[in-house]
Amino acid sequence: MSQYTQPQQPYAPAQTPGTRPARNGLGIAALVLGIIGTVSGLIPFFFWLAGILGLIALILGLAGRGRAKRGEATNKGATTFGAVLGLVSLILSVVGAVLTFKAVDDVVTDINKAVEESSASAKPAAGGAAAGDGGTAGGTEGKADILEQGDSAAYDDGLEITVNAPAPYTADEFAIGHTKGNSAWTVSVVIENKGKEKFDAALVSVDARAGEDGVNAEQIFDGKVGEGFSGTVLPGRRITAKYAFDAPADAKNLTVEVGPGFEWDASQWELKL
Repeated sequence: MSQYTQPQQPYAPAQTPGTRPARNGLGIAALVLGIIGTVSGLIPFFFWLAGILGLIALILGLAGRGRAKRGEATNKGATTFGAVLGLVSLILSVVGAVLTFKAVDDVVTDINKAVEESSASAKPAAGGAAAGDGGTAGGTEGKADILEQGDSAAYDDGLEITVNAPAPYTADEFAIGHTKGNSAWTVSVVIENKGKEKFDAALVSVDARAGEDGVNAEQIFDGKVGEGFSGTVLPGRRITAKYAFDAPADAKNLTVEVGPGFEWDASQWELKL
């Protein structure tokens, strides 16, 4: 009789608990955000981004260090460095904000100073009285700001502009800006530089409106008028240019506005036709 031997079942190995993967996400995120925040803090006007990223990096870095202390993360060094960079980003954001606001304040102060220094005051012609009894001529807000023919707008930097009385003008047949049936008038504008710096006359603008309705008076260009100002005016010198404007035949007045440039207020003259 043969002996039957039952096959022996293999023993299963003892189960060992699996190793939990390291939770390094917070440290990596803190490091990345800290680097971006620090770089942003070095770029002008990006202080706000540095502040936001720096705060997030600091919070994530501190949380990541807590994980590293509990043994849940293995990147304690990177986490610490990310938190430090977050703190640096916050400091740079504060410094950038202070410098930016100071720069903006300086620019606004310079603009206000330039505007104040370029304001004009009415200077009437000899034997005449300026409109508004000597009120400022640098604006367009009221009749007190409008000068009369022969009056001068004297600016604080020594620039002085005078607009003389209009004279009838006959435009030639090839003139540009003149409408048949309308009247043409010439106006002489004198710029005198009584300051210490030379004045660039190329930026001077001269415009006009005609009649009680203030319709736009087109500037006339022909072979005799229309060139305007050009070049520079040295201290102690003056320059004169003649402009011609097209006005309705029944217009009784011509309002001429002269702007010396971007840094000066424009002045207005009310001329009788």
